[in-house]
Amino acid sequence: MRLLMAAVLLLAPTLAQAWPWSMDMANQISIKPQESADTQNPGMRPFPKRSVPIPGTTSLVKDREVAEKQSNPVPADEKSIALGGKLFQIYCTPCHGYSGKGDGLVGAKLALTPYNLTADQTKARSDGFIWGYMTFGGAVMPSYANDLSDTERWNVINYVRKVLQNEHSATAVTPQAK
Repeated sequence: MRLLMAAVLLLAPTLAQAWPWSMDMANQISIKPQESADTQNPGMRPFPKRSVPIPGTTSLVKDREVAEKQSNPVPADEKSIALGGKLFQIYCTPCHGYSGKGDGLVGAKLALTPYNLTADQTKARSDGFIWGYMTFGGAVMPSYANDLSDTERWNVINYVRKVLQNEHSATAVTPQAK
């Protein structure tokens, strides 16, 4: 009798899967990828007229060594520096701080201190080195290849070079007043 009871208890979970409620999620109303919820217009919405697809933001440069040899193709004009400042504030200030000295709020909690972007050793690095570091990441720094396009990364470098590394600059980004 005990053997029969043990067999029933072992098979009970298997039998429970056969109940009707075990398929509830599979039989629900759902919309599949690229499928329209509108029954009158099934299928994926067409692209807007005159739209042009753009390639992804992943770099075609294979590693940091190749990146270091690149020169900055984006001129450091006011537009580039302004955009670079906005992007720096969004992506870089948490670790590097508003001044670029590695004193950001997140950077203070890391085991390794983020680079001081205003230090002489950073100033001596090529633009391609910094671009490669932003693209591939480092010991603590994540890769920004999927977050920033190639051109946006060059704009951030223009901002770092012309504003943060310029000792007489008064146009560095500052925290927004709330």
